[in-house]
Amino acid sequence: MSVKRRDLVKHLEANGFYLLREGANHSIYTNGEQVVPVKRHRFVDRITANEICKQAKIQPKF
Repeated sequence: MSVKRRDLVKHLEANGFYLLREGANHSIYTNGEQVVPVKRHRFVDRITANEICKQAKIQPKF
């Protein structure tokens, strides 16, 4: 099962994260303390999306 990247980004932004910069393969989001890389693909694996949330120290949604 996959999660749309835009849903993951909306979840991060709802929890205070914003786009720091974009690279070739990843977008980097930060809230001033934590830095979280998000793959630049249309879909992200559900397990990977939950791991990104855990790394960001927010409640996993997916």
